[in-house]
Amino acid sequence: MMSTPHQDNHPLLAREGWGHIVLSLAAALLIGTFVGLAWSIPFWIFAVFVLQFFRDPKRDIPTDANAVVSPADGKIVALETTKDPYLNRQALKISVFMNVFSVHSNRAPVSATVDKVDYFAGSFVNAALDKASAQNERNAVILDHGGAKIVSVQIAGLIARRILCYVKQNDSVERGQRYGFIRFGSRVDVYLPEQTEARVKLGQQVSAGSDIIAVLNPAD
Repeated sequence: MMSTPHQDNHPLLAREGWGHIVLSLAAALLIGTFVGLAWSIPFWIFAVFVLQFFRDPKRDIPTDANAVVSPADGKIVALETTKDPYLNRQALKISVFMNVFSVHSNRAPVSATVDKVDYFAGSFVNAALDKASAQNERNAVILDHGGAKIVSVQIAGLIARRILCYVKQNDSVERGQRYGFIRFGSRVDVYLPEQTEARVKLGQQVSAGSDIIAVLNPAD
């Protein structure tokens, strides 16, 4: 499987976390300096957690024209043929659950043009549960990949309370390109044409941008 390093100037720590990182490090340093090292240990532990949460490593992106890469780091929690509520069709649904230790930068599953971006307000139940797909706050990006329609849905979770999306209608995205971020535990659902061939199984761990989760039928 051929792949290529993702070429960009994005830092290894997500820009979304810079403020959190600075504040957590400053708090640990100030407590250690003015109160005492022992008192600062919990603050240093928290600062390390914040640093790891907002890490955003570069990825090797597969070059296969019909490859669908994972839009998120995490575990496959749904793999089924079901109703696509965004395009009103039968579709292959693949869901990736991110816990608080996952990289939370979201990447485009395919190279495509953005047809539409739809935001839906909702609740914040555990994103690992199936009902999160319909009940939770979410943001659906509908992509046109040479006529094949792919929907990538960012879903907030029990702790995650902010969905960030950087693309808009008519934008072009490349496979593996960063297009959004969800803070603190969440989920991404991908709806694909029904005849798409899945390349993952339930419970499998995947990495955003580099792991192929499905292969599109060229006729789709």
